[in-house]
Amino acid sequence: MDLEKSREQQAGEGCLVVALRMPVRIVALVLVVPLRMVWDALVVVGRFLGDTVFRPVGRALVWVGRAVFVWPFVALWRWVLVPLGAALRWLGTVLVVVPAGWLYRWVLTPLGHALAWLGHRLLVVPSVWLYRWVLTPVGRALTWCGRGLLALASMLVAALATALYWTLRVLVVWPAHAVWRWVLAPVGRVLAVVAREVGEALGHAWRVAGHVSLAVGRALAAFFRWTVVEPARWAYRTVLTPVGHAVRDAVLRPLAEAARSVGRVTRDTLRSVRATVRQVRQVRQDVRRALVGDPGTAGARGDRDGRGAVGSSDGQDDRIPLTKR
Repeated sequence: MDLEKSREQQAGEGCLVVALRMPVRIVALVLVVPLRMVWDALVVVGRFLGDTVFRPVGRALVWVGRAVFVWPFVALWRWVLVPLGAALRWLGTVLVVVPAGWLYRWVLTPLGHALAWLGHRLLVVPSVWLYRWVLTPVGRALTWCGRGLLALASMLVAALATALYWTLRVLVVWPAHAVWRWVLAPVGRVLAVVAREVGEALGHAWRVAGHVSLAVGRALAAFFRWTVVEPARWAYRTVLTPVGHAVRDAVLRPLAEAARSVGRVTRDTLRSVRATVRQVRQVRQDVRRALVGDPGTAGARGDRDGRGAVGSSDGQDDRIPLTKR
């Protein structure tokens, strides 16, 4: 259907349009394809920057602007200017409005009434008399003279206008009409056809460039996928994952088991050493009790013996001294 429509349109167009269409479209396509690709790349970069940089920065700047400019001015307006304005309004009412109202009512109004009465007597009545008996007759005479002069001027202006009309028509209008009809109109039609074809060629080239740019973008994406993403995925799946599992099974797990075994042996050793130390302390305490007895019991018994028995002549104690631990 599109081919049939294009053929019908080409059949109804002139040879100049058909001759200009293909070269113009080829040149426009060659010029527009790089521009469209650059434009698409800039659009992608702009969207990325707008989503990741400009929008967060803009939100931060908006918040900073509110915090720095809006909120202080709102606080200044609410807590300083509004109370100050209310105070100034009250002062203006008390100091200006009330005195001005009193002055207008009791001074200016009577003075204005007196001046209006004097003005009517001194200005209005003489002005009416002057207008009625002097200015009106003079104005009528001047009006009659002006009408005659206006009629004469109208006749002269009509004659000059007629002469200028025919002069301009003969010298300007007819030559301009001839130039427009036989020169400018054909040239304008040709330029309109050329401009229309250039515009259509640019639009067609822009659409084709869009498809080319889309195809190039998809090709670059596929190339990046098959040269970087898929090899990396394959290497991770087929090389790194088995190597990691092997290292985990062959090295890390034995090391972990050995570490856990060493930890268990160390804990058991420490536990046995603590038990041995406790046993040695218990044996030492048992030996000390067997040799010297309990220190508390021995001290109490010695005190009782000292109070009940008579001391020796040289004053020395009969108790057995305790040996140092």
